[in-house]
Amino acid sequence: MKLEQLREKAHELPLEPGVYIMKDSSGEIIYVGKAKALRNRVSQYFAALASHSPKTRTMVSHIDDFETIFAKTEFDALLLENTLIKKHKPKYNILLKDDKGYPFLRLGREDYARFGIVSKRKNDGAVYFGPYGGRGSANSVIRLLGELFLFPNCGRKFPRDIGRDRPCLRLDLGKCCGVCTGEVSAEQYGELLHQACLLLEGKCGDLEQRLGREMEACAENLEFERAASLRDRLKTVRSLQSSTVVQTSTGADMDVIACAFLNARACVTVLSYMGGILTGKYSAVFGGFEQGDAADILESFIKQFYGSMAPPPKEVCLSHPVEAQEALEQYLSALKDGRCRIKYPQRGSGLERVRLAEENGRLELMETEAREARTGKSMDMLREMLSLEKAPQRIESYDISNTAGTDPVASMVVLQSGKLLKGAYKRFKVKTVRGGDDTGAMSEVVGRRLAHAAEGTESFLPLPDLILVDGAAAQAAAAEEQVKKYGFAIPVFGMVKDSRHRTRALISSGGKEIGLTAAPAVFAMVGRLQEEVHRFAVEYHHKVREKTVRGSELDNIPGVGETRRRALLKRFGSVRAIAAASEEELMQAVPKNVAAAVKKYFTEKRNENNNGKSKGQTAGDS
Repeated sequence: MKLEQLREKAHELPLEPGVYIMKDSSGEIIYVGKAKALRNRVSQYFAALASHSPKTRTMVSHIDDFETIFAKTEFDALLLENTLIKKHKPKYNILLKDDKGYPFLRLGREDYARFGIVSKRKNDGAVYFGPYGGRGSANSVIRLLGELFLFPNCGRKFPRDIGRDRPCLRLDLGKCCGVCTGEVSAEQYGELLHQACLLLEGKCGDLEQRLGREMEACAENLEFERAASLRDRLKTVRSLQSSTVVQTSTGADMDVIACAFLNARACVTVLSYMGGILTGKYSAVFGGFEQGDAADILESFIKQFYGSMAPPPKEVCLSHPVEAQEALEQYLSALKDGRCRIKYPQRGSGLERVRLAEENGRLELMETEAREARTGKSMDMLREMLSLEKAPQRIESYDISNTAGTDPVASMVVLQSGKLLKGAYKRFKVKTVRGGDDTGAMSEVVGRRLAHAAEGTESFLPLPDLILVDGAAAQAAAAEEQVKKYGFAIPVFGMVKDSRHRTRALISSGGKEIGLTAAPAVFAMVGRLQEEVHRFAVEYHHKVREKTVRGSELDNIPGVGETRRRALLKRFGSVRAIAAASEEELMQAVPKNVAAAVKKYFTEKRNENNNGKSKGQTAGDS
């Protein structure tokens, strides 16, 4: 449709709440929005185009038609809009990144539960904390909790493995509470977990009182070592509390959300307060926006953030008013299963917290622009060094991993605009090549990747601007041959390592080396890419190798096939635990005759190993 036709169609809409769905000429949904009065809202898009932001003008130029869905209330329209955005992921809607990059800590409800790191919250009865800025931050929190509350970090499973083996060195060093000894009851361990949860929730005052009472009780019972340990833990908690820079005077649980702008970019920053203490920050940067878009950005952000990434608190303080405040409060209250209020602080400490969030957003935007400038210079330098037609924006890197030629696998990692794009990573099992032939394996893997792209497989698109393979000229030539086979024009180079296993140069298929050490920024970028693709390949190889080793060990036992092998591993977790289990315990996973065969196998193997050690000791003594 032409603009005039779209304008006429919009004027025919009723003044009712509902959702409007914008489509391009191919029928693809490019934007979904909601309105209290459809005629007024939709008409705005096709009138006074000069007043729109650049992003809105671009979107309107691609609209060929639109549909509407009427709703009874504005709240119903909000829910429908949220559902359609999640389903269609329209190009011009505000879309948060996959929360895979923002992990949570998960604590199950079982006895002797441990903190773990997960990518998403689930409705499974477990307790979740976060999201955190990355897996590094989440791991740091787990380490801190382990040091403070002496949680075990071994591979044993409790209560199954209590008393099975000797305690490890960490118990002797005073770095573990010693669950494996059987001297820590489920109730005592549960108290430690509860204290850790209080710390994660920012309830340091409650934790201090709890530790203080427990310390005094131990002192009265003459348990001085225990009292001293609690005293040290109390000091650490107090130091953590005093190191918190920002606190609220009310001790409330709230989120402060502000929208900052810089050069056609917007950054939404969430500062989370628990028990009145600032406990976390989350930021998301979006392109193509102006100050006038703040309300729409915040409304879209809030629905997605609380709908999928974090539970709403009691209060949400915003930097800019949103049009659908009542509907949003209703939506957040439904998610929380309790009252959630939206506020706009205009003075005092509330306004100071909003300004703090805005300043964090501005700093994030400045850092983003500086990082892009550095990345742009690095890519331009790489283009000159490799004599490319254009600076590469998307780089794919490949590596092969195997153990003496067995279980060969490959990895593919992606660097997009200077940032690792983990959602685009790929893993391959090498199918046609064996015996440590890395060149052949590289040819197979790159060929399979390009074949998927040639077939139009969406998950293998777009194609990269540059391919870097781990290896010398032979691996680069093998990959380049596959590129030519499928009719693509993608430059290919190998990454050559020095004696310290760092990428010192890139090499063409013809053997020409291009040194990197003279360009530190490019050297660092390529080195980071090489380390990441190697890590990803080795990690996958270890998983495949572990499955092979586990399977071959159990496959030696009569009566144990694939189904019973899986049942044993699911019940016990490892071959070592299966070997240590009693026949009665094994019968919980497999029939009696199979349990007897498993027990007999590992008993005979243990006896053979012991006899071998005895002979070795005798020979050594003589």
